[in-house]
Amino acid sequence: MKKIKIGYLPLYIKLYDDSNTRNREPMERHMRTLVSMLESEGLEVVLADVCRIKPEFDAAAKLFNDSGVDAVVTQHLAYSPSEESIGALLSLDAPIIVLDTTPDYELLSVAGYRSGIMKNHGIHGVQDMCNLLRQHGRRYDICAGHALHGEVISEVAGLCRAAAVRKAYKDARVGSVGGSFEGMGDFFIEAENFRRKIGAEVFPMDADAVRRYVEGVTEAEIDAEIAWDRARFRFEIEDFENYRLALRSGLAIRRWSEDLNLTACTVNFLTLDQCGMPKMPFHECSKMLMRGLGYAGEGDVLTAGLVGALRSVYPNTTFTEMFCPDWKEDVILLNHMGELNLNLAKWKPVLADVPFNYNSCGNTAAAYGCMRAGKSVFINLAPMGEGFTLTLSPVEMLDAGLEFGAYRRSIQGWMKPRKPIAQFLKEFSLAGGTHHSALVYDVDVREIEAFGKMMGFETIVI
Repeated sequence: MKKIKIGYLPLYIKLYDDSNTRNREPMERHMRTLVSMLESEGLEVVLADVCRIKPEFDAAAKLFNDSGVDAVVTQHLAYSPSEESIGALLSLDAPIIVLDTTPDYELLSVAGYRSGIMKNHGIHGVQDMCNLLRQHGRRYDICAGHALHGEVISEVAGLCRAAAVRKAYKDARVGSVGGSFEGMGDFFIEAENFRRKIGAEVFPMDADAVRRYVEGVTEAEIDAEIAWDRARFRFEIEDFENYRLALRSGLAIRRWSEDLNLTACTVNFLTLDQCGMPKMPFHECSKMLMRGLGYAGEGDVLTAGLVGALRSVYPNTTFTEMFCPDWKEDVILLNHMGELNLNLAKWKPVLADVPFNYNSCGNTAAAYGCMRAGKSVFINLAPMGEGFTLTLSPVEMLDAGLEFGAYRRSIQGWMKPRKPIAQFLKEFSLAGGTHHSALVYDVDVREIEAFGKMMGFETIVI
């Protein structure tokens, strides 16, 4: 999981320094407490000097942009005239998250409460600043509340995670092996449009690269990978010739991905032989997800990049597809040919021989497992003309269906949405959801919704 780096911008007013410099010290002390609380949430904080006038704000914005922060969190120590900060705020590369809080929890019941006004009036500085951001069309998020008597710090941290996914997706480097699956139009996007609309780059693995990397895999490397597989999987391989060729194919893709510093990869099983790959490396695709890369099948660079961005922040992420409804039990089977983040498997995955006749590569090997039970969010990104629709659904992955042993030759997971599946499936397709998706365990849907809005996607929660 990547370390999330945020900029922290404290706002103040020069008038108060000119009139009484002692007012600032308790406010800065409170600011340092808030920074420590955010650091305890796992965030790396780039702290700017307290800013009061335009040159100070400009210097802070440059610091944050040069540091490549995922988000900028603002905190008003007191009122701050927004014309001093607006230019710097508009120049920020990262999303803005407004922390609207004050040091004291109560005032009304405190004798002499007027003495607390000086250190607790930052909220109307927030109002001034947010008005100008909105006037200028700059999007922002805001979290309001007292740090010790609510969830405001964890809410800010959640939005910072969403911002980190945004940055990871915009910076995505997606490898494509075998090109796109001809005729699959729902998730298809041209590489140039992917770069223009998202910022991500696509890197095809051409036949020359396939040949060089396949030939570069040594027998010792294959032997080491076999040892790893024996330790990690229930090892049921019988055809070692096909298995070793599958490992050679997977290791070639792995080395190529490492050399290009890819964040995700997609493999089209249908045309893999045409570029010279010996075997369809199903369990290497699963290992990508296990190691932290994104993956999607059939040449789907859009979803592969998304899965990689999510995986960089939320380790319990996988690529998946809705396959079959069970109308009676009101659940949906999640499945794919042989690709899954096997860190999410309920039991030790089985590695076995796989009959394969979809191309001339022939039989191969794959690892199979059942997806564990738990609360999750089902995530789908669909291209829509010039924009995108992100469809999200909080779901429950069930500890069900596993007693029949299908896991031994299948990727399997049973998903129960919050709505009856007839209504869920209707709304999903009315939203234009594609047949390739991501699933993330143990995440608040509001964080993924925030990511979608930060990206400018139409965001729908079912």
